[in-house]
Amino acid sequence: MKNFILVTGGARSGKSTFAESKAKEIGKSIVYIATSIPFDEGTKDRIKKHRQSRPNDWDTIEKYKEFKEIDKHESFIDSDLILLDCMTLMVSNLMFENNIDYDNCDYNEIDKIEKSIFSEVEELISTMERHKKKLIIVTNEVGMGIVPSYKLGSIFRDIAGRINQYLASIASEVYLTVSGIPMKIK
Repeated sequence: MKNFILVTGGARSGKSTFAESKAKEIGKSIVYIATSIPFDEGTKDRIKKHRQSRPNDWDTIEKYKEFKEIDKHESFIDSDLILLDCMTLMVSNLMFENNIDYDNCDYNEIDKIEKSIFSEVEELISTMERHKKKLIIVTNEVGMGIVPSYKLGSIFRDIAGRINQYLASIASEVYLTVSGIPMKIK
């Protein structure tokens, strides 16, 4: 996809800071799509800090699914660049809204969930293309740590990893951030 930048890296690697600076560099009217759900005090604090780091003239849309309806937001229509932070939170939100016992479900059920998550991601991409938006997506690199010892962790890592591979394959640019240093890898 033309005008699509993927920013990946580990936790607290500087992904969001770099993505925000890149957005300021290439965008004129920016909308920030926040995919986080504030479910505990730690998450609420992280959301607060992210909000404080963004310019006041950026509109925020809290959304992690049903992107075909995003054009109901006037700020989306008026924007030229969309910054979505973060894809891995979007994946986990979609996984957990299914209310499934991942430790005891079968892999056919997991495959269906993964297909539905891919559909949401493809809907996001096609909506951005249809509206000719520049797009920056922040995501966590989930494949560089230890193999999770529990089934849910493995399922999440596998789905998020395949989503990241897909996004990297269609992105025009991909950056990996390490210790606050961005490196262009595509």
